[in-house]
Amino acid sequence: MAIKKQATALICLSPNAGGMELASLKLAKILSTYIDIITIVQKGKFMHKQCIQNPDYQMLNYETIAFNTTLSPSIIFKTRKIVQENNIKNVIFVGASELKSLYFSFLGLDINLLVRHGTTKSNPKKDFFHKLIYSNVAYHIAISKHLSKNVEYIVPFGKNTKLKIIVPTMPKEISNLHKSDNNKLKLIHVGRVTQGKGLKEALLACSALHASNITFKLDSYGGMSKSYKKEFENFVNGLAYKDSFELCGFTNIIYDEYPKHDIFIFPTKGEGFGNVMMEAIAHGIIILSFDNTAISNFAEMGFHMHLVEDGSVKALEDRLLKIIQNLESEKLLALQNIEKSKIIFAPEREAYDYLELLK
Repeated sequence: MAIKKQATALICLSPNAGGMELASLKLAKILSTYIDIITIVQKGKFMHKQCIQNPDYQMLNYETIAFNTTLSPSIIFKTRKIVQENNIKNVIFVGASELKSLYFSFLGLDINLLVRHGTTKSNPKKDFFHKLIYSNVAYHIAISKHLSKNVEYIVPFGKNTKLKIIVPTMPKEISNLHKSDNNKLKLIHVGRVTQGKGLKEALLACSALHASNITFKLDSYGGMSKSYKKEFENFVNGLAYKDSFELCGFTNIIYDEYPKHDIFIFPTKGEGFGNVMMEAIAHGIIILSFDNTAISNFAEMGFHMHLVEDGSVKALEDRLLKIIQNLESEKLLALQNIEKSKIIFAPEREAYDYLELLK
């Protein structure tokens, strides 16, 4: 259903393959149902490849920019050219570093600029330069209650800038695969293999299963950080139960993996939102994580999940064993999350929240 709004661009110039990049593509896809939108990405990088290769995003109207630094004449002039040629009046920017180039791209143009914030930041950016480049932002969009507080603390607000919370949603239906009846306990972790994403802690918690002679398999889906690869491999090789772990890499069909598993274990050190948490909840599998940042917000939404003391592997171990003792009833409770998620994570709700802010 088309809705009359002025031309819009979604810009995410990150080269990485992670949650923010996938969330940007998902948002562009959701909005493309209602308005004409151009997605601007970095040439030759993950998001560009997804637009070419992934059937979920091949319908997107996109442009690419090649650049080497975030303050780049290529970004400044190519973005300005795209904006002017397409008479773009709304821009949704996802990221941070490239905004210093985009400030100059939009200089003198009438742009309704929305900046979407999806990660927790540590250092306030309220010096003169950052106040300048953020001065024309119409809306800061935080994707969780936790992040809204972080945005207020970190990011400069212009005279007319407003703050909105828009929780992300599922861009497509959950997998239609039936829940598997496994002959051994199957756990899944989804996310980049790097410090802070909780895979190491998940593996450590599995020591309780090994010590209790519980047969299990932990599958990990996500790209490997090159700088972390050697350290992680050394860690895994030191585990007595390393054969119960499989590093599966990145997949475009992660939705089909959730129903094959019993427990989503995601003891992250912190999330701006947690797209994979949303996906796992929506697929009705048991959730186990640390109680921190935006992860806590999911429990506040009323979903059944297990959150333990932040940073405590011992608490993870204890709760994991408790879940196993009541596995069948826990599976039934987790299934109740499916219907609730259809309301809270409905793409139509997210789309209309954004459409209200566009000219």
